[in-house]
Amino acid sequence: MPRSTVFAAEMAWPDYQEQVKGGDVPILIPLGSMEQHGHHMPMHVDVLLPTEFARRAAEEVGGLVAPPFTYGYKSHQKSGGGNFFPGTTSLDGASLVNALKDVVKEFVRHGARNLCIVNGHFENSWFITEAIDLALRELDWADIHDVKFVVLSYWDFVDQASIEKLYPNGFHGWDIEHGGVLETSLMLRLHPELVSLQNAVEHAPATFPPYDVYPAKPDWTPASGTLSSPKEATAEKGDLLLEVCTKGIVKALQDEFS
Repeated sequence: MPRSTVFAAEMAWPDYQEQVKGGDVPILIPLGSMEQHGHHMPMHVDVLLPTEFARRAAEEVGGLVAPPFTYGYKSHQKSGGGNFFPGTTSLDGASLVNALKDVVKEFVRHGARNLCIVNGHFENSWFITEAIDLALRELDWADIHDVKFVVLSYWDFVDQASIEKLYPNGFHGWDIEHGGVLETSLMLRLHPELVSLQNAVEHAPATFPPYDVYPAKPDWTPASGTLSSPKEATAEKGDLLLEVCTKGIVKALQDEFS
């Protein structure tokens, strides 16, 4: 009988156990944050987008999607505007590492052996690596050696041909795409009711010096919170992103978990 959902938490435990006990079913864990995304989008963009990519990929590869992490590591000024904005709610690095390590070890205890972290918040990246490294070490101590992780961020699958279509007037780099065309286009396609593009602030791409200062200087970040203008975002660009990123994620999982 085909299962009725790819979301693990929506399943009764005996149905879930039947799916994961053999170790072949991939578990996809979306990892996001609660972070301001300008005047035109909600603060859980980084949760909604990786969850949707995980859902689409899970349907293609026969995986299950775990509940997402809704809090992530602190917003960095040069990639997320900075942790000083009202609403942005972040974890210390050690907190994120320990929580993710505990969760992945629990899925291994259930029987899972193939796990994928689907990241939606750039600043999480190194803490994902640390959590997995520690988890693998502790699993080795428990004589469990057959666990494999795939770690990916959905935007890394956007190829050059797609970039040229998304940014016909020039691409300024992923580091200043916070709240810009990429995220806004995806949200316009997936959750248009949550986007108020008329409230978006148009401004030149943010520029920063080649060093950091702590405490952060809020005047380095555009007052809107976005690091580039979202005005050229469209739902059609969202379609392109959904296609190319989902295809890339599915191929990665098929290659690594075959």
